[in-house]
Amino acid sequence: MWETVNLTGKDQIRLVVLNRVLVGDVTAAEAAAALGLSVRQVRRNLAAYRKEGAAALVHGNRGRAPAHALDADLAQQVITLARTRYAGCNDTHLSELLAAREGIVVSRHTVRRLRQAAGLARPRQRRPPAHRRRRERKPQAGMLLQLDASPHAWLEERGPRLHLVAAIDDATGTVPAATFREQEDAAGYLEVLHQLLTTVGAPEAVYHDRHAIFVRAPRERETLVEQLAGEREPTHVGRALRELGIASLCAHSPQAKGRVERLFGTLQDRLLAELRLAEAATREEANAVLAAYLPRFNARFAVPAAVTTPVWRPLAPPADPWQICCLRYVRVVGRDDTVRLGEHRLQLLPMRGHGTYARCRVEVREHLDGSLSVWHHGQPIATQPAPSEAPQLRVRSGGGTLSPSAGEPADGERGGFAAAPPPPAAPRCTRPAANHPWRSGFKTKG
Repeated sequence: MWETVNLTGKDQIRLVVLNRVLVGDVTAAEAAAALGLSVRQVRRNLAAYRKEGAAALVHGNRGRAPAHALDADLAQQVITLARTRYAGCNDTHLSELLAAREGIVVSRHTVRRLRQAAGLARPRQRRPPAHRRRRERKPQAGMLLQLDASPHAWLEERGPRLHLVAAIDDATGTVPAATFREQEDAAGYLEVLHQLLTTVGAPEAVYHDRHAIFVRAPRERETLVEQLAGEREPTHVGRALRELGIASLCAHSPQAKGRVERLFGTLQDRLLAELRLAEAATREEANAVLAAYLPRFNARFAVPAAVTTPVWRPLAPPADPWQICCLRYVRVVGRDDTVRLGEHRLQLLPMRGHGTYARCRVEVREHLDGSLSVWHHGQPIATQPAPSEAPQLRVRSGGGTLSPSAGEPADGERGGFAAAPPPPAAPRCTRPAANHPWRSGFKTKG
């Protein structure tokens, strides 16, 4: 009587090798090397094959139910509960309810497998994961720069905690400009932009996060001027990018600008060691080490661009990077031809062909070195420091405090000068007592 034996592909290969051992074509050692077994195991299989035939090659557990298999009655009970009492519950919730209320402890994967086998649809269809692919680099250097800042203990215990503001080219992976700052501010990004303009040129576009340094926050209320104009006023960095014709692109996640994020991971390893070896303890010393290290970093990690011709755009005269990469504020000139920015007051000098500037709206520019200049209708106005007023003199002598005027920019926005400390709070007013003279009526002569 013939017996049918179902062999897997692995069992069939073993059968062929054992047959060749029986006829003497190969030795047991050669068969063991071909099957990945020991010589002893080959001889054991060969003895079983001679005694039982091909059935000896079938695994002994085939057809047996696993010891940890779910009982059929219990599986049917789970399916019945999923259809009736707990209909609409997802797999995780159903497994928790079964354990808490029915005393049936099954895993979420078991519940999912039983529901799929029974043809029960999922109570809620989940959106399949989106297909993602790695973005290709830009073909030419200067087409796209990624900007960001990294707060880190760059000086370790030797100095203050600093922020590294850097720009990385998307095509080559080089870092054409970077600087250390006490905080992530507009002045830091303008300094990086100034380095770009004076070394390689202006890029076609920059890619950055949605920080308020680049774009106005959506929750920030529009001013009356913005409502009448129909658009938001740009930030300091946004205004500089617009003047240079550089496209400003916003990322919606850190992963979108992964190149600059990975750059900071590398620099926090290598640049940190360079700063430690140089024993840098101040921001000025850290910037000096950074300037010396970037050429070596670019030579080590740069990749060739697909197109060797870069697209950096040099500034056409009379454009001046010093005047573009600065902080600009609109101020109204006082009646004494002075203009104030924070704790600084400038005296406007008379110009030929122009009288007083009182009540005129001028533009005060704070440059990267902290110097100030005043412009009116695109023309600079000669200035000098204005004489100090009595409150300022008292502050210098330690006799009082000077409060900033309303509407002055905050420290983080200016990034240059610290505002004077606020005045002490005025004493809180209380209601007069019932017998206070102010509560008594006035008697008038009749």
